Amino acid sequence: MPQSKKPWTLSRILREVLVFALIIFVVSTALNYYRAPKLDSDTLPAIQATLIDGTAFDAATLKGKPLLINFWGTWCPVCTQEAGNIEALSKKYTVLTIAVNSGSKKDIKQWLVQKGVAYPVLNDANGEWAKRFKVSIYPTTFIYDSKGKLKFTETGYSTTAGLLARMKLAE
Repeated sequence: MPQSKKPWTLSRILREVLVFALIIFVVSTALNYYRAPKLDSDTLPAIQATLIDGTAFDAATLKGKPLLINFWGTWCPVCTQEAGNIEALSKKYTVLTIAVNSGSKKDIKQWLVQKGVAYPVLNDANGEWAKRFKVSIYPTTFIYDSKGKLKFTETGYSTTAGLLARMKLAE
C-alpha cells in the first residue's frame, strides 16, 4: 500500500531549504579546501612591486594590519563578478590585487574603469607572481593576519560579507 505524501507546510519548506543550504556549504567548503594552493610557508612573503598606477607596494610596511591578496584576470568571468566585492573591501582594509595574464597596464586600467573599481593592482603579465603563490584557479584570494600569517585561502567567488568576516578574524 503506497504511503500518502505529507503536505508542504512552512516549517517543512524551511527545513528543506536549510538542509539544502547546509549541503551546499559543506560541498563548497570541501571543494575550496581541495582546490586551494598549498604554499611552502604560511608567512607572508616579501612583496615589493610597482603597481599599475605607479605607486610602490611593500608588504613589509604592513605590520599590524591584515592583508588581502586577490589573484584575478580581466579574462575571468567570475573575477568580474567578484570585482565589486574586492572594491568594497579595499575601502576598509589593505588589498593587493594581482591581474594575471591580463595584458598591458593600459588594458587593465581600461578594464578597471569599465567595471567601476579602483583597487590597487599589480600587473602579473607573465604569471610569475601566480606561480610563486601556486595559483591555478581564478579568482584565488589569500588573507594574511596582522602578524603576516596566512589565515584563509579562498578559490572561486567570495561574497563581500564572507570576505569582511574573514578580514575581521584576521585583525
